[in-house]
Amino acid sequence: MTLNTVILNTSGGLTGGDKMRVTVTAGVNSTLTLTTQACERAYKAQPDQVAQVCNSLNVENGARLNWMPQETILFEGSALHRRLRVNMDGNARLLMVEPVVFGRAAMGEQLHNCQFRDRIKIMRDGRLDYIDSINLTGDVSAHLTLSNVAGGAGAMASVVLVDPLAETHLDDVRALLPDTAGASLLANDVLVLRLLAPDSFTLRKVLVPVLRLLNHTEIPRCWMI
Repeated sequence: MTLNTVILNTSGGLTGGDKMRVTVTAGVNSTLTLTTQACERAYKAQPDQVAQVCNSLNVENGARLNWMPQETILFEGSALHRRLRVNMDGNARLLMVEPVVFGRAAMGEQLHNCQFRDRIKIMRDGRLDYIDSINLTGDVSAHLTLSNVAGGAGAMASVVLVDPLAETHLDDVRALLPDTAGASLLANDVLVLRLLAPDSFTLRKVLVPVLRLLNHTEIPRCWMI
C-alpha cells in the first residue's frame, strides 16, 4: 500500500505553551509519505513559555517512510523545543528531511532573542543509527555568523536516508551540493546530509533536487506551491 499524507496545524503556527504530538506507523510492506501543508511558524512566546513538538515515527518490516515536512520558520522571540524519534524494524527504509529557517530574511529579521532545541533520534532494531541535537539560546543570529557554526547561514536542513542502496547515491548527491553542504555515509546503508544556505529560497533550490533523487520520484506537491 502507498499513501501520501498532509499534516495540518489548524492554529497556523506555534507559540509558547502550545504542545503538538504526532505518532505515525508505516505498516508492513507499505510506503508512506508525510509532509505538511505549508511551512510551520514558531511565533514570539511569552516569557517562560515554550512550544513543544514531539513526533514519533514507526517503520515496520519492509515498509518505507518518507518524512518530508516543509520548513520550520523561527520568529524573533520564539521558543521551540522539538523532538523526532524514529523506530525502525531491521529491513525498513527511511527518508527524513528537517529544514529550519532562522528568521524572515525578506523582512530583515534577526533572531536576537530566541530559543530552539531540536533532537533527532533514529533507532533500528533497538540499535542507535543516528542522533543529532541542536541547542540555540539568546542571540541566535550572532551565533550563526561564527565560521565554525554556520558561517552566516540563515537556513539549514538535515537529511537522512536509511536504505540498502544509500551508498550508491553518495556521488550523485555530492554532485548536487554547493560548498555550504556536505554528505557522508555513517554506514553503507545510512547516508547523512547537512545543508546551509543564506535563506529559505536558496535552501529549497538545493534541497528539492536532492529529495527528488533520494525519493526516486517527485516530492509532494505541497513543496512546489
